[in-house]
Amino acid sequence: MARKFFEKIKSFLKKEKNRKKIIFFTVLVSVSLWLFWGLPLPTKLSSDSIPVSTKLFDRNGKLIYEIYTKQRRTPINLKDLPQYVVDATISIEDKEFYKHSGFSPSGIVRSVFNIVFKRKLQGGSTITQQLVKNSLLTQERTVKRKIREFALTLVVETIYNKNQILEMYLNQIPYGSTAYGIESASELYFNKAARDLTLAEAALLAGLPQSPTKYSPFGAHPEYAKERQATVLKSMVDNKKTTKEDADKASKEELHFAQITPPKAPHFALWVKEQLTEKYGEKLVEQGGLRVNTTLDLDLQDLAQATVATEVGKLKKQKVGNGAAIVTRPKTGEILAMVGSYDYFAKDEDGNVNVTLANRQPGSSIKPINYALALRDKKINLATALADVPTCFKVAGQEDYCPVNYDRTFHGLVQARFALGNSYNMPAVRILALNGIDNLVYFANQMGLTTLIDPKNYGLSLTLGGGEVRPYDMAVAFGVFANSGIKEPLLAITKVTDWKGKVYEETKPTDIELTGERVLPPDVTFLISHALLDNNARMQAFGESSYLNVKNHPEVSVKTGTTNDRRDNWTIGFTPQALVVAWVGNNDNTPMGGAVSGVSGASPIWNKIMKAVLDKSEKGVYDKNEEGHSWPGQPDSIIGKTICAVDGLLPTGDPGNPGCPTRFEYFMQGSIPEKATGQRMDLTIINSTQQQASSDTPPDQVSTQNRPVYVDPLGTIYCMDCPIASTSAVIRYPLQ
Repeated sequence: MARKFFEKIKSFLKKEKNRKKIIFFTVLVSVSLWLFWGLPLPTKLSSDSIPVSTKLFDRNGKLIYEIYTKQRRTPINLKDLPQYVVDATISIEDKEFYKHSGFSPSGIVRSVFNIVFKRKLQGGSTITQQLVKNSLLTQERTVKRKIREFALTLVVETIYNKNQILEMYLNQIPYGSTAYGIESASELYFNKAARDLTLAEAALLAGLPQSPTKYSPFGAHPEYAKERQATVLKSMVDNKKTTKEDADKASKEELHFAQITPPKAPHFALWVKEQLTEKYGEKLVEQGGLRVNTTLDLDLQDLAQATVATEVGKLKKQKVGNGAAIVTRPKTGEILAMVGSYDYFAKDEDGNVNVTLANRQPGSSIKPINYALALRDKKINLATALADVPTCFKVAGQEDYCPVNYDRTFHGLVQARFALGNSYNMPAVRILALNGIDNLVYFANQMGLTTLIDPKNYGLSLTLGGGEVRPYDMAVAFGVFANSGIKEPLLAITKVTDWKGKVYEETKPTDIELTGERVLPPDVTFLISHALLDNNARMQAFGESSYLNVKNHPEVSVKTGTTNDRRDNWTIGFTPQALVVAWVGNNDNTPMGGAVSGVSGASPIWNKIMKAVLDKSEKGVYDKNEEGHSWPGQPDSIIGKTICAVDGLLPTGDPGNPGCPTRFEYFMQGSIPEKATGQRMDLTIINSTQQQASSDTPPDQVSTQNRPVYVDPLGTIYCMDCPIASTSAVIRYPLQ
């Protein structure tokens, strides 16, 4: 059977005319495959298949950032464009567009003439051909590409109507730089939507596609753009698409081009892009045309960025190279501003590093968390007096830890309110010894400090900033104080849709107000907030007037922090309406100059930003129900009590004769002092100095005297009428 089949084929091939047919067919197939193999489908021209830029908007709809791979694209419907945009394009590019079937007879004649006589490949360049060439084919100038263009043009004209073709052209044709499509071009050159273009602007843009680089108003010869605009207007008049009077008026119109400015809020935008990519994937984010509404207030962001840059500039002599800030609404966790460095493009400080997400030592700014834990567990109250005296802590297997205060002096007996307000170190270490390092690390995690994990990595210096935290996390933690004990995660994205309106996610901040995890009872956060807004409580260290006082806003709670080696300087302040974290330092951790302190480094930045955000918040800009000052809410469980001003204990007499200088203090229920002032004890006193004697003082130089004393929570006996320097202590940790 097979033998007969092959014999028939052999007989067929012996005939010459059959051989010619086979050769012709083979050549035809080969040429067709060579010409059309891999030819893209015309359906790729639809807006569903072309890459579309993703756009990030601030809370008021202002464009922050545009995400794209190589081309900015923002599709627009033909019906949404002014008619003169369409008329200008057709007049200059293809005046017979609505009459031909994809090819212009005059254009073909011109193309053939150039190919034959000038040896120059040139197409007829109808709108359909340009669409095919730019969107489906390469820009190579070969016969093969021209034939493929011809074939695809016929198909496109068959499956799409003229308005569809024109709409695809206007959405996909390159207009220069990274702008593809009339909408992106309008935003790039005029910073407006295409629907708002004037005739003059439309004529200029219509002239760009022929040679975007040559005719660009941002190019080497901006005068060419004006000349090209005149050519477009003339062709519109010639084609009766506008009057000569309107064309003349348009040609004289002064054009206001968009300023070439660096990206807005780049640290925030790139961080949001990272979140989007993790959730939706790279392709959808860069090509899917997402429309992302964020919590950012672009006006406030600009002010914060300028403030950081200006103040860091003033600190160059103090060897300060960088600054950062983050602003939030505590109730909702909304991020209103995020400044990752003084300049994203700075090379001297790795400006592209977002310091708000970097690990830095917090200095004393972590102290309120330590105090809050002790208040919660009722180990202290704000009237508890702590011995701010020379003290060494003995920890097994370690060198003695003997902390000192920032001002290198000791202040005697200091009540917790004033110890926190003035940011004294020794009382804070004593409170950490009461709390225990394990407990503080666990509690700090609850508050939102995600980088403090293993207690074994830290010592008693943790309360002075011995660990590393992120400014972002400090905003979460201090938000707990502002929110009466509720921890709200920070929020950057409120809504994600695609450019056609499909909703991917949506969060309404008003629906999440104070719905987070309760970390502290309201009475603890009230006490911390009140101590941190009390200017009298910090006056000894910071003075009566400092950057910690915000003009016209007396209700702000604030804490500074400076590491002992001056590598980090912080100011963190809040009200129930707003929270600002400010930082200055150097990315490479080199120390700043000695003049940088809690009130001369980050505080000026913090003060200006805090005033700006409160000015807006208290006018109801972010929430109409928040107008006016917002003081810390005083819970019913908070009790006011008169106490002795020196030791924080109860007076011994009646209100008319209390037996001691008094002051008023707030207390949680169950934490009011039970002891009265006036405790006395026999002490060994050095006769010549009236100081407390140590164990090695010669017996003949001392005497036993009955003196007024106070015993602080760690058991240190403080002589009330002895010189401060006479009292010292050695404490073993962990406490026995």
